[in-house]
Amino acid sequence: MCEFGRFGPLIGAIDEGTSNVKFLVFAANTSEVLTYHQISLKRFSPQEGWVEQDALEILNAVLECIEVTTDNLRKLDINPADVVGIGITNQRETTIVWNSLTGQPLYSAIVWLDVRTSRIVDDLTKLKGAQCINAVVQTSGLPLSTYFSSVKLKWLLKNVTAVKDAVAAGECLAGTVDSWLIWNLTGGVHGGIHVTDVTNASRTQLMSLRSLQWDKGLLRFFDIPPEILPKIKSSAEIYGYISSGPLLGVPIAGCLGDQQAALVGQGCMKFGQVKCTFGTGCFLLYNTGDSIVHSQYGLLTTVAYKLGPDSPPVYALEGSVAIAGDTLQWLRDGLEILSDVKDSEFLAAEVDDKDEGSICFVPAFNGLYSPYWRKDARGIMCGLSGMTRRQHIIRAALEAVCQQTRAVSDAMATDCAPLRRLLADGGMAQNSVLMQMQADLLGIPVVWKVNNICFSFQLFLPSMSKSTVPKNKISFAKYKLN
Repeated sequence: MCEFGRFGPLIGAIDEGTSNVKFLVFAANTSEVLTYHQISLKRFSPQEGWVEQDALEILNAVLECIEVTTDNLRKLDINPADVVGIGITNQRETTIVWNSLTGQPLYSAIVWLDVRTSRIVDDLTKLKGAQCINAVVQTSGLPLSTYFSSVKLKWLLKNVTAVKDAVAAGECLAGTVDSWLIWNLTGGVHGGIHVTDVTNASRTQLMSLRSLQWDKGLLRFFDIPPEILPKIKSSAEIYGYISSGPLLGVPIAGCLGDQQAALVGQGCMKFGQVKCTFGTGCFLLYNTGDSIVHSQYGLLTTVAYKLGPDSPPVYALEGSVAIAGDTLQWLRDGLEILSDVKDSEFLAAEVDDKDEGSICFVPAFNGLYSPYWRKDARGIMCGLSGMTRRQHIIRAALEAVCQQTRAVSDAMATDCAPLRRLLADGGMAQNSVLMQMQADLLGIPVVWKVNNICFSFQLFLPSMSKSTVPKNKISFAKYKLN
């Protein structure tokens, strides 16, 4: 029998997002976070609409986070050998191709936000016809869009000589970020395991929702050679073992796309439960159980999780909003009217939507996703006047997130059933002004959990006396979880 330290067995988690990488260590018995390390990731744009990252930077950031976090464990007098397994959660749709013999990326990672594939989407729409396009949607659950990995991979195969040469030589591997990390962590060129899980595979537009395998018809439609793709596994099984470093021999035993991981992390394991992650983008997932629900109102059908090789899959409807937290970063870095995105909370609270100077802001920098699917849309501000100040622009940016979330929640209510409450997470969920706006607009409680404390933002009725509302205009209930 294994002897563990005072915290018992430990679980490690790689959280690889669009903006940063974390490695966290939890006590398995209590879910307490014992320590973690985080590194920011760069994004670059070689041309307008192109969004790329350095695949090696992503990998090295993960390795550094593991190194520093395990060193932190030693400083806390916790034995890293108590880590019995690790899981991975990652940004989805971002596509990486690499050489199986050298381990080197053949091109930059093309990020999910990238819209360089607009022409490919247009050409496929014209050439294939409505019946064929509908078959793609019915099989994959996803509409033709620049968002998904399928067209990104098609662009790489068509336009990058190094990729075409590697395919011809039988040396090309391709996948989403989870596959890239697992392959490297389990040995890379020395026997690395080329796998993905069903949640990430469901975002490539190449997997059948029913068979949970790469679909021959979809592969033909996008002209993708199947031999370069990873093997599809469940979300909870041992994929392989870490081959080097401070966690040598520890199994990689879980993998979920970041939004599906948030659904599981919020405990949305029953039909009708909904979570929304307010991060770089904004993503609502509605658990539909064992039913594959095809939306009539612009939502995506996706795999929520499959917790073991012999377990049945659970599905979800998803509404994806391309730009959320990125709007605040643009206000900080582009317009330079914010010194820190955290300042948006108190600056937005200084004005309201009835003030002179209030504006409407649609931050469609990379088009609009759910429920509109307008890749040609671009951002716009309406109603600017001489009374408009930076506080109005910042408030309008927060309202834009809430309005897009409402559009998605309305679609979910029509496709399935009205939302009773919304569980919130992500960096922007720490903004209580945003959370109150969202509760007011949806007319349901918005619940944000941190450190085992729940903050439930309730609908604020204008008829309430102002004396009952805190100074920052936020009205919420706070309670400890059982």
